[in-house]
Amino acid sequence: MPLPPVQLSDDRYWIRISLGEQRLQALRGSQVLKTWPVATARNGAGEERDSECTPRGWHCIRARIGAGCQPNTVFVGRRPSGEVYSPELALGFPNRDWILTRILWLSGLEPGRNRLGKRDSMRRYIYIHGCPDDQPVGVPASHGCIRMRNRDVTELFGMTPAYTPVLIQEGPLEPVVREGGAVC
Repeated sequence: MPLPPVQLSDDRYWIRISLGEQRLQALRGSQVLKTWPVATARNGAGEERDSECTPRGWHCIRARIGAGCQPNTVFVGRRPSGEVYSPELALGFPNRDWILTRILWLSGLEPGRNRLGKRDSMRRYIYIHGCPDDQPVGVPASHGCIRMRNRDVTELFGMTPAYTPVLIQEGPLEPVVREGGAVC
């Protein structure tokens, strides 16, 4: 695990995402609080603008959008569109990339890797967000964002304050090793 650009104390809440396992974990220090399946980019890992890849490295939750919105609220341009997702609505918009229920907007913390220029995660509009229940999770399927089931993103949103650190990694979600070799 790369060293974070933020201090991760034993009681600090943070999130990590494994592209290889298609899972997201919420942690407090080294204790795993909850794990959910996700869908990251079908194009794999990458940081370049317009790549439709999921960026790696350290990020933070820069904005929380959708508090109080009902499940399946449709967002367009990070604003509720006034629509509620349904299979009937989907038939009218077969090519829409559905962003539903809640948005946790990511901002990169590593200049040159996922922050600034053509590699800026926030300017690429990379989110953790809800998706229709009939879309797959647990396999790469998105256009770069991290998709979750609506009930799962609602639960994560309730646990996650703004500026929470987020690590997106290619490898597995291995136990966190602390200084001195303690495995947690």
